[in-house]
Amino acid sequence: MSDAVRRNRLLPWYIGVVIIFLCDLYVAYEMFFRGHLTPSMPEVAVLIFIPAVYLVLMYLTFVSQD
Repeated sequence: MSDAVRRNRLLPWYIGVVIIFLCDLYVAYEMFFRGHLTPSMPEVAVLIFIPAVYLVLMYLTFVSQD
């Protein structure tokens, strides 16, 4: 009974990557297929900068845990 199954430490990171990817797909669809041909700075931030910073910080958090 003491044999506990160890989960992957990065499982929450993988789930976060999938959620961010799906949100980015939705925002990109709204931007490019609904007539917004030139993205503004907030849209670029939503698609690229904010997810990248979030994923790096989340990765560093999960890797540093022991």
